[in-house]
Amino acid sequence: MKLNHPMFAQIRAATMRLIDKGPSAATAAIQQALADVGLGSAPAARQAASAASAAPAAAAPTMRDINPPPAGAPPARQSDTIDLGDGGANPGKAGNGARREAPQAKAGGAAHESSQAGAAANGSGSTGQDAVAHATAVAQDMLNRMGIPVDIQASIDAGMQGGMPNGLMNFDMKNFDMKNFEMPKFDLGGDFSGLDLPGQLRPKTPPAPLPPGAKFLSGAYSNQAGSRNYKLYIPSSYHGQAMPLLVMLHGCTQDPDDFAAGTQMNQVAEEMQCLVVYPEQTRNANSSRCWNWFNAIDQQRGQGEPSLIAGIAQQVIEEYPINERQVYVAGLSAGGAMAVIVGTLYPELFAAVGVHSGLPFASAQDLPSALTAMKSGAKSPHKGDGSKPIIVFHGDRDTTVNPRNGEQVMAQGLGGAAAAPSVQSGSVPNGHRYTQTTHNQADGSLLAEHWVVHGAGHAWSGGDASGSYTDHKGPDASREMMRFFKTVS
Repeated sequence: MKLNHPMFAQIRAATMRLIDKGPSAATAAIQQALADVGLGSAPAARQAASAASAAPAAAAPTMRDINPPPAGAPPARQSDTIDLGDGGANPGKAGNGARREAPQAKAGGAAHESSQAGAAANGSGSTGQDAVAHATAVAQDMLNRMGIPVDIQASIDAGMQGGMPNGLMNFDMKNFDMKNFEMPKFDLGGDFSGLDLPGQLRPKTPPAPLPPGAKFLSGAYSNQAGSRNYKLYIPSSYHGQAMPLLVMLHGCTQDPDDFAAGTQMNQVAEEMQCLVVYPEQTRNANSSRCWNWFNAIDQQRGQGEPSLIAGIAQQVIEEYPINERQVYVAGLSAGGAMAVIVGTLYPELFAAVGVHSGLPFASAQDLPSALTAMKSGAKSPHKGDGSKPIIVFHGDRDTTVNPRNGEQVMAQGLGGAAAAPSVQSGSVPNGHRYTQTTHNQADGSLLAEHWVVHGAGHAWSGGDASGSYTDHKGPDASREMMRFFKTVS
């Protein structure tokens, strides 16, 4: 079954209805959209819409996307918004933690009376109750997919007993455990092979066979902060001679095999004669396998995940004849943010840093500041000293990590040390346009590059479809990063 773009346009419209009207209304809208393209039942859609109109607001709390709505979307209502501050646009208005305002319902039996009234309007009490149960189930499923440990029904019941039907909205988000925050994984079903959706989660494919003589080995490292597994790629050209080493940090929901397949970095290492090590985040440390770039302890030298990543690099250096002046670290998204942290904390170990769709050093300390940074950029990014060569890639249509973060990573890396930049534009045949800004030091040597990929979202530029979160239409970030690393060391 091939799904077409008009259907996705209608589903997108249904999503906007979710933002303004709640899960029940969005469910009905999606069913109607499917019916309009022959994938659902119109009567069923009308029945869902009727049920949605009877569902009380207290049983289906509105959820908001942390990303900005697309152009032309209806403005958000003040009563429905989550306030995490405005990302630096109005620093004086920054909130302390997350605040959500919702329409207030009457205390006591108001919600029950509303449900009875809705049922009476439909001529059946059970119909209204079914709609409430369905809406609650939809909302609960979404929270479960996001890894948010909230029981909607229990929250509503507790709120009712305390005279606050909006009990769900009053949980302490400031103390929310970000380690268990999980990005939703939507499965719309069907055959999506006819669509180009950069960044979509794809079924895993069998790993490509290694070149004769190459190895992709498993290893592990432990210290006082814990332990992490890793995969190490050794190119076929390795015969005991000294080689560069690249540390690659995957993004959320990914693992070393997925990241290696999507970035094709092993193939690049084969061509450029380099070892590549892929540290693996655990589900125990983060349920979505995100590197914990937003935790204070994971932003300190000798502590947490930076010490584990640096330890893995050091272990490989001790076991293989690595050229210690050619050790680099790079990553995507959460891995990109952690690459900045590790490169900053261990300047004697890493000669250069590569960041794809990441965030600047210490840009968040908790959930509210993490979401704000992802949405609008860090409010007060640390100033760098311009001592570490850095290459940054970011898509200008990234709605997961705002492109402003790429600009802040670059400014932080430069630290005011670069001469006037040179700018050039280009395009990939049948792909994306890009703007490449190059910064040189006073002596003319290369210091930094900033690649903005026009039209790209949250995905590895030039990546392969065998891995998740890739966009083959962009310039090849893997080869450009490796070329940059070789140039600056």
